[in-house]
Amino acid sequence: MIDPRTIATVVAELGEAPYRARQINQALTRGLVTDFETVTSLPAALRHALAACLCPLSLEEVETLAAPRGAARKTLFTTADGHPVEAVLMCYAKRATVCVSTQVGCAVSCSFCASGRLGLRRNLTAEEMLDQVFRFARLLRVQKRSVTNVVFMGMGEPFHNYDETLRACRLLNDGDGFALAARSISVSTVGVVPGIDRFSEEPLQLNLAVSLHAGTDELRDRLVPINRTYPLDDVFAACARYVRRTHRKVLFEYVVLRGVNDTDEQVQVLGHRVRPPHYHLNLIAYNDSGSQYARPRAADLAAFRDRLEDAGVSCTVRRSPGGEIEAACGQLALRRSESAPAG
Repeated sequence: MIDPRTIATVVAELGEAPYRARQINQALTRGLVTDFETVTSLPAALRHALAACLCPLSLEEVETLAAPRGAARKTLFTTADGHPVEAVLMCYAKRATVCVSTQVGCAVSCSFCASGRLGLRRNLTAEEMLDQVFRFARLLRVQKRSVTNVVFMGMGEPFHNYDETLRACRLLNDGDGFALAARSISVSTVGVVPGIDRFSEEPLQLNLAVSLHAGTDELRDRLVPINRTYPLDDVFAACARYVRRTHRKVLFEYVVLRGVNDTDEQVQVLGHRVRPPHYHLNLIAYNDSGSQYARPRAADLAAFRDRLEDAGVSCTVRRSPGGEIEAACGQLALRRSESAPAG
């Protein structure tokens, strides 16, 4: 992916007509080309010049794992400076969702998440984020399908890389480019209150997701250490401001850890905090990443959902097609990093 402003600058420097920039951008974002020489609508001399000064790819594919029935695929990339980045494609009957990383590693250090064990290495650029999307868009095109949704829920905290994440959202939504509907784009935060407030002022109709994982500060302090900076009262106050300003729902994500955050106490407090119609809870069975936690049994997860619904919580259990392929955030990148030679 190349930013349209960069394309326009190069086109002007080459002395070409301005409309060529739009052609090039659409070849990259709609045609999904990776080689300018294949864009035969451009003059040969321009194709050669572009190939010499612009590179459509900022990430190199290292490894791809596919679930047995093809419902999920996870790809590990390396950046130009050698860092591991991963993205996941989840296919459903009528949807194809790409889960995008916004950082190399993560500084939040949730106790159950592999991304945090990598530590934060650097932010990704919007171009690197879109390269993750386009990698799967090319694959889906062969299957006569297309990307229907993009979720910024991979490695990293998107609001710690706010400007580049939102630039990626705008590029995905660009009507002259990839043209993905804003309502098909979701950004997930662990509860960075200033980011939620800033996000509520964005003109695009993007979706907000908040990684909750606990209904009490005592437990959330242990699971999500940033809760000590942004405790639950502050997070829910920011979410209430978001709803008032945007009139949109908030999706709360809740990774269920067996015997830890699926207790009666959590049901009770969540029943008071996560109230419809503006809040919805999405339950996600823990995908073991080598930590001290255990995945809930299917029957226990269903019972937890039923107890929450009885307490007045609007909730669903998310189908997780990537359990067989280390699809939880950071798992593949962490394994790659730990196996790399030192130095």
